[in-house]
Amino acid sequence: MSRRGISRGSVCKLLGVAGLAGVAASGVVAARAERRRRAYTPDEVRARLQERVAAAQEKAQDKAQEKAR
Repeated sequence: MSRRGISRGSVCKLLGVAGLAGVAASGVVAARAERRRRAYTPDEVRARLQERVAAAQEKAQDKAQEKAR
């Protein structure tokens, strides 16, 4: 009696190839993010962090003032 459809071996191969493709894609994303991080000088990173902290503090103060009303 012959089986129709996809064999178990083919399914395993397909899953293996899909897994490798996923690993490769995540590696590309990680490498791209690392290049972006390295594109900034330490002074630029510090300045950006200080800007983000200042913006977060302003937002927190605005929310506190809204609650006080």
